[in-house]
Order: sequence, then C-alpha cells, then structure tokens
Amino acid sequence: MIYIGIGSNVGNKTNNIEKAKHYLIMNNVNIIKSSSYYETLSWPDPKKPKFYNIILQSDTKFSPKKLLNIFKSIEKKLGRKIKPKNSPRECDIDLIAYKNKVFKGDISIPHSRMHLRNFVLIPLYELNKNWFHPALNISIKNLIFSLSIKDIRSIKKV
Repeated sequence: MIYIGIGSNVGNKTNNIEKAKHYLIMNNVNIIKSSSYYETLSWPDPKKPKFYNIILQSDTKFSPKKLLNIFKSIEKKLGRKIKPKNSPRECDIDLIAYKNKVFKGDISIPHSRMHLRNFVLIPLYELNKNWFHPALNISIKNLIFSLSIKDIRSIKKV
C-alpha cells in the first residue's frame, strides 16, 4: 500500500483537500480509502492558521518520483506558490509511505519526519492499525505512544 498525506491551512481547507483528491483521481492515482479530517496546530509555528489533514491509501503503480511530480503539479494548480518553508498553504501533498519500502537520497521514504507528526500517525492509524514503519521497524501504535501528551491532545477529528 501507498500512503499519501494532504494538508491545507489557507482558504476553504476542506474544499482544497477535496479538490486535491479529485486531481489525484484525474491523474490516475487510485484512492482506496481516506481517513477522517483532522485539525492540528500549524507546525512549527502554532500561531499560524490551523491545518486540516487527511491520509489516503492508494495502490497506484506510479513510481515515487512520478507521484511527487503529480503532487507538485496539483499543489501548483490549487494555488501553492514558492514561499519560505512551513508557510501557510492552500495544499500540501506528501508521500508518506510506499509499499513498505525504504528509500534514501533525493526522495526519503517513509517520509523522514512522519513518525514525529500527530497529523500523519493518527489518520494513518485510522486506515491501518497494523502498519509498521519499515525503516524503524516500530508499530504505528508505538509511534503514537512516543508522541508527547500535548501532541496527542492537540489533534482533533473534524
């Protein structure tokens, strides 16, 4: 399975994410399941607008590089501009995990910080309670338990 994260904290966040899902389908990225929407504080600056995030499960045959190219074109179509890192944005699409494989180099899979982020782990757990991080060899439950209490309490389903 392939897991894709989508987030938005500018404009109509739900609509931005739904449009991103539509464009993924239009680009032949099959969506098997979608998590619920989760609201989280902006990271690393919680004073910025809150994010809505989801995780999608896909079985697409595209390579990680091809997927990232599709993601960048969708982000641009939805209004994302080149701004400083972690700026508020209409849409952010990330490749979270790819077929239990580990890649290092120009593409890091699983996503290099996914195991530290409540907005990835909680929705991923909703989709696959038995998921294991292929590089760290740690269960999704243990990754969630390793988050701070603040991170666990600050995420909410919307």
